[in-house]
Amino acid sequence: MMLSTRDAPTGQPQSSEEPLASEPQGTDPNPPPHSAATSRGTRRIGRLLLASGLGLLPWMYVLAAGLPAVMTAPRWPAAWIGLDVLEAAGLITTGMLATRGDRRHALSAAATTALLVVDAWFDTMTATSTSDLGAAIAMALCPELPLAAVCGWLAIRASRQRI
Repeated sequence: MMLSTRDAPTGQPQSSEEPLASEPQGTDPNPPPHSAATSRGTRRIGRLLLASGLGLLPWMYVLAAGLPAVMTAPRWPAAWIGLDVLEAAGLITTGMLATRGDRRHALSAAATTALLVVDAWFDTMTATSTSDLGAAIAMALCPELPLAAVCGWLAIRASRQRI
């Protein structure tokens, strides 16, 4: 950390390269993710998540081989409206937090990125006609994926900033 003092004649700030006494020299305030600072519990959870993701790989084959090509869902409108409600809540929350300068906007931005990408994916994959597919592609290219890119950028940018 640098000390800042004012130059008496000019009043301009001057910086000193001397570290503060409370900050040991050679200590990185942002240790790498694999450092000893990572708790054993966090590493266990990481291994559990890794195993879960790998376990889904054979399950995808089971689904691909066993799911019907056509499916009717009795609550189809509620599913899509619910997804759009979550997207709107994510965008509003991210916007409010970012406007206030609250770093927690990164959390809602990351979640909203995922929601918007999932919406674009399912819109295009579930389109039943050429006109539905055209509308789904237009929605993906116009609001959904660009908003997802902005939210993703916000999340990544905030994660790289020092606290």
